[in-house]
Amino acid sequence: MAKALLHSYSSLATYPTFPKTQKSPSLQLSKLSEHRATTTSLKEICKNGDLKRAFLSFTSFFANQSPPPFPLDEAYSSILDLCALKKAIEQGQQIHAHILTSNCAFDSAFLSTKLVFMYGKCGAPMEAQKLFDQIPHRTIFTWNAMIGAYVSNGKPYRALQLYREMRMLGVTPDACTFPCILKACAGLIDLQSGAEIHGLAIKCGFGSFLFVANALVAMYAKFNDFNRARQLFDRMVVKEDVVSWNSIISAYSANGQPLEALRLLREMQKGGVSMNSYTAVGVLQACDDPSLIKLGMEIHAAVLKSSLYLHVYEANALVVMYARCGRMDKAARVFNKMDEKDNVSWNSMLSGFVQNELYDKAVGFFHEMQETGQKPDLVSIINIVSALGRLGSLFNGMECHAYAIKHGLHSDLQIGNTLVDMYSKCSCVSYMERVFYNIPDKDLISWTTAIAGYAQNKCYLEALRKFQEVQMKGIKVDELMIGSVLLACSGLRCTSHVKQIHCYIMRRGLFDLVLQNIVLDVYGDCGDIEYASRMFEEMKDKDIVSWTSMISCYVHNGLADEALDLFSDMMHNGIVPDMVSIVSILSGAANLSALRKGKEIHGFLTRRDFGLDGSLASALVDMYARCGTIDSSYKIFNRIRSKDLILWTSMINACGMHGRGKEAIGLFEAMKEANLIPDHVTFLALLYACSHSGLIDEGRRYLELMKNEYQLEPWPEHYACLVDLLGRANRLDEAYKFVKSMPIAPTAVVWCALLGACRVHSNNELGEIAAHKLLELDPENPGNYVLVSNVFASMGKWKDVDEVRMRMKGMGLKKNPACTWIEVGNKVHAFTARDRCHPQTQEIYLKLDQMTEILESEGGYVADTKFVLQNVQEEEKLKMLHGHSERLAIAFGLIGTSEGTPIRITKNLRICGDCHVFTKMVSKFFKREIIMRDANRFHHFNGGVCSCGDFW
Repeated sequence: MAKALLHSYSSLATYPTFPKTQKSPSLQLSKLSEHRATTTSLKEICKNGDLKRAFLSFTSFFANQSPPPFPLDEAYSSILDLCALKKAIEQGQQIHAHILTSNCAFDSAFLSTKLVFMYGKCGAPMEAQKLFDQIPHRTIFTWNAMIGAYVSNGKPYRALQLYREMRMLGVTPDACTFPCILKACAGLIDLQSGAEIHGLAIKCGFGSFLFVANALVAMYAKFNDFNRARQLFDRMVVKEDVVSWNSIISAYSANGQPLEALRLLREMQKGGVSMNSYTAVGVLQACDDPSLIKLGMEIHAAVLKSSLYLHVYEANALVVMYARCGRMDKAARVFNKMDEKDNVSWNSMLSGFVQNELYDKAVGFFHEMQETGQKPDLVSIINIVSALGRLGSLFNGMECHAYAIKHGLHSDLQIGNTLVDMYSKCSCVSYMERVFYNIPDKDLISWTTAIAGYAQNKCYLEALRKFQEVQMKGIKVDELMIGSVLLACSGLRCTSHVKQIHCYIMRRGLFDLVLQNIVLDVYGDCGDIEYASRMFEEMKDKDIVSWTSMISCYVHNGLADEALDLFSDMMHNGIVPDMVSIVSILSGAANLSALRKGKEIHGFLTRRDFGLDGSLASALVDMYARCGTIDSSYKIFNRIRSKDLILWTSMINACGMHGRGKEAIGLFEAMKEANLIPDHVTFLALLYACSHSGLIDEGRRYLELMKNEYQLEPWPEHYACLVDLLGRANRLDEAYKFVKSMPIAPTAVVWCALLGACRVHSNNELGEIAAHKLLELDPENPGNYVLVSNVFASMGKWKDVDEVRMRMKGMGLKKNPACTWIEVGNKVHAFTARDRCHPQTQEIYLKLDQMTEILESEGGYVADTKFVLQNVQEEEKLKMLHGHSERLAIAFGLIGTSEGTPIRITKNLRICGDCHVFTKMVSKFFKREIIMRDANRFHHFNGGVCSCGDFW
């Protein structure tokens, strides 16, 4: 062991190495006093904390000298204590090697205990354990040092095991044993063991010792037994002792009772006990919330005003306090003024950046840390790997992984769990799996992280398999893991899986409100509205998240009417909407083009002084655009000074909806000038805008820009936009060649775009190819069957139409019926084809007959029955066209709105060619602007012309 230690630390650059002592029978008596004087000097240097000077003194002590005849315990002890204090493990190991290779007289049991203590304090409990196992005669001090090493390094279970082993060997604990082992019980939340040890402390006569009593107070507080903790504190005889006050204050601070901690501080000060450094640290721990930052700043000021020297641990506590309160500017100011920084200082700043989601700054700070020569430790690696995962920085994450392996940190459980999370967030499932399988003792967090990683990367079945493995191993499941499993169920869109997990939760009594809300959300994602509604009604305690989940469920499944009604109910029940619920309901209003309702919500935001941050501003831009008032979208957009990528993307998408492709391109270029980097969604919005404005060259250019300049691999949806763009321009052969040349296999969305173009331009041969490919790739989407059926119908292939419809029926799929909505009198009215359910049905049909007669007689309108894709008589086709849902909505709009005001309607499907002509003529002869949003885009009809230029 000595040779290994000497070999490992023989080339240290900063600190001098020791010459090997020469064997000699004795020292001259005249040298004795000199050596003793040197020992005293060394002790004084160590006391002052100067590690480098202490090593120089120790080196000179042995240089060219023979081993002294008296024990060197004091010299070794002093310098080992200093190494422990400074956490200087490399220098501590040099001392260890020197002890083993020297011929000096020393007390082996005493120095072995000191070495165990040093290794424990330097964060090397395994080294301490190796040494401990080799000590033949252990004293109670040796046992205490080893137990303390485990406790101080976050291994309370091993500490408790060692304590029990000690008791089995008949070793009686002393007063110093109890604080350590009580802390271990607190860490394990082991109330039974804690109570037993408390009883033993009383039996041994140590229960009234101040430091034992303080440890008991902290332990019971950790168990949330504050009554017991307070009783013990109140029984303490010496109330003038600041340590006792620190114990109870820290207990309340560490266990989430900051106000009680601050009240005790005031009580202490009234009793005439002055605050010391540890009091300040304890109180600062309590100020871990932005609402308490003012109190934290008061403590900071009190420390600065007092005669207290700002120790490194006080400064660290200030950094942590400011970081937890979200004030990294103040944390940095404290950090930069620190004369002395330790690993905790650097890690506190690094953790602060990560906690406040300032991941780029965390990476920059980590580089700064390395440049200053600060060696990253376990905590540093955990934080930087976490930041890199959230940035999706795979290469840098792998570098950190390599560093962890090189420095022997990779075997740590927390490092392993963090690496699993990082690789999953970087979409590197293979590496995630490799790290996960190499974790020797997986805990609940390991399994939960892996399951969440599979779910996030759409490996839903693997996530469920891992959950089954957890159950087979008998691992106790918590709410966090259930949430990850439900995420996988949501991705599969499988209600049966959700119901199984739902039952599992109920059987195990895990069904708290948080999980109820998640289950509700997942039922909505899976489209089981009936089950979700029933569950919502049966919930006894609903919070804002419950209401928001149900609203989102309705919006997500196209039931915007129900969503708006539920939002009104929520308001009537006194539930104040938050940002998430507002964003959801704005989406519902947008789905129905319910402009008045959208404006009401906007007014609510203004009255309640909601800050228009990124998500709210983007939701408002989207709502106004989808309600047909893009000018209002621009007003919101221009009002926001600090525009994020989501807001720019929303505005680009708004322009695309309204066929303003050139404006969308202008916005994109302006966004680039603002130094924002577009992502996949931004390019999708831009290509969509090009598609709906016929900008073929621009569309091609931006697809290439996406790949070559921004190194973004296009999604199938990006390719589909270009196929759609070429198809709309009747360049179908070119579109088909593009599909065949794609670097990825064309998906259903690509074939759907091509098939839609074939239908519009009557390319029957290519249409059949696209139709078969579409049904082959996505056989469970009812919309695909409808499109294929319509293509065959336009070709007159009624036998094929019947086959497609029978196949659809056999699979239990239903066509989504055409529906058009219009907002009149602060109420949204819905119409289906040939609808006769509206209270004003007679009036509506009478108006529609009058409109048609005027258009036929004065405008020369002739119904084009080729758009009726059913094998019926011509007269029946005319009736079917006459009863299309958009015509009924327009007729109702002419009845229910004032002359000259725009009519806004929304249709869930694409407007047919005949209705497009009909609506243009209505806008001209009835002098009304009609704004229609169909499944593809916006149409602004005015004076007989449509904004789409008949290109939709």
